[in-house]
Amino acid sequence: MNAIETVSLTKHYGNKPVVDNIDLVVPKGSIYGFIGRNGSGKTTTQKMISGLARPTSGSIKLFGKSVESQDVRDQIGVLIEEPALFAELSAYENLILQGHNTGIKNPKEQAKKSLELVDLTKAANKKAKQLSLGMRQRLGVAVAMMASPNLLILDEPINGLDPEGIIEMRGVFERLNKEMGITIFISSHILGELSRIATHYGILHDGKLIQQLSAKELAEKSRDYLQIRVSDSQEAHRLIMEKMNPTECTVLEDSVRVFGVDNSRAVNEMLWKNGLAVDEIYRHQQDLEEYFLAQMGGFQLA
Repeated sequence: MNAIETVSLTKHYGNKPVVDNIDLVVPKGSIYGFIGRNGSGKTTTQKMISGLARPTSGSIKLFGKSVESQDVRDQIGVLIEEPALFAELSAYENLILQGHNTGIKNPKEQAKKSLELVDLTKAANKKAKQLSLGMRQRLGVAVAMMASPNLLILDEPINGLDPEGIIEMRGVFERLNKEMGITIFISSHILGELSRIATHYGILHDGKLIQQLSAKELAEKSRDYLQIRVSDSQEAHRLIMEKMNPTECTVLEDSVRVFGVDNSRAVNEMLWKNGLAVDEIYRHQQDLEEYFLAQMGGFQLA
């Protein structure tokens, strides 16, 4: 069973489609990284899935049931944009208030559990305004966890955090997912961090879902290449194409990038024998950010 399935999900503001006929599939138990530049429709999609915005057309199912079902809605925890916290209340008091507002049974007990899940037990009595940004973000996740959801929908939860805060949040996500089996649907433009935790990805561009793939499929699609800094990149390109049979060779300003050739020593020797001085040659593994930039024609996420 999938945690989220949408069919032709569309949202118009005026005549403009902000989300355009997307068929989203988020497997149960996954951490699904939802990626796209600002304004691509990520937050709008998450709001529709959360029931905070109504689609113009299309359908949404969560765990096989319509999102309109109250039974299903009770299984969602949501943190979209900044967490809604009362600055003068403690972390613990904020959670209890959230519990009362949403009709949770035993809100005090659940508040303690939620604080423990996000490693904020020691800060339970600190006022929200005294918490660091990373702690406030974790408290926001704790608020989303008050109803013991099976699905967490998180919009840029690590945006603006320092490295320590990012590492702490990563630990929270991994614990919720691996130890509790919670599906996490998370948007972020910090791709290096997302690649550490995500099991699946979806790429949104101008409101269209252009690709979905698992982390394993991404690893298979990402291509290694040889980066060669050389005295004459045009001549190096000609020689490599003629003698080394690469799948692709790209000329850069003072170097060439070679795909489909593994033997760097053989390339180096060939270029040297043909009178070209190689200043540097190394194997580079394409990372998550490079892969997505390549899919999107080099657009910047932020």
